[in-house]
Amino acid sequence: MIKFNGINHLAMATGDMDRTIRFWRDLLGMRLVAGLGQSGYRHYFFEISEDDLIAFFEWPGVETVPHKDHGRPVTGPFIFDHVSFGVEAEEDLWELKDKLSAAGFRVSDVIDHGFIHSIYAFDPNGIPIEFSHNVEDVDVRKNPQMADSAPSAVTREGSEPNFDKWPPVERTTPREERKVYPGAGSELFHGIKKAG
Repeated sequence: MIKFNGINHLAMATGDMDRTIRFWRDLLGMRLVAGLGQSGYRHYFFEISEDDLIAFFEWPGVETVPHKDHGRPVTGPFIFDHVSFGVEAEEDLWELKDKLSAAGFRVSDVIDHGFIHSIYAFDPNGIPIEFSHNVEDVDVRKNPQMADSAPSAVTREGSEPNFDKWPPVERTTPREERKVYPGAGSELFHGIKKAG
């Protein structure tokens, strides 16, 4: 079975990489660990944790999105509500709240969600962000909880994956057919230039 080890990276967009670096690196303290780019775009990566990154593409003409409160229902085409970053200690929430407020960013009160305590804000690009701390002795990863008063039939099947709901793999890719192609950034680490 596949074992996931976290979010390798979330890829967001910005029209102002310098302002984005100031926020994510210099205010939040996430190290800038990789930077790719050429005429017309940049792609920079910030370290969230030992296993997780957040990345930003900078493209000309990208505009800051208008604020939409986290979790507020919308209609029409939509793809993303917010991203939550975990913090090690409850004290970290208060430190972040104070730093964001001092820097002039709107930040919520600390909210108790039962299994996490959270604060909510927006980055300079209008991206809705949450910072969460796990409530001590409440671990939904070890003990899943479902409090939906009207769960769907699929939800009632439980927390464990039901792999039989999808077609089985009929043919695995043989080792001799497995080829990895160079992409943006490969030239930085392998000296291989991306084709085209």
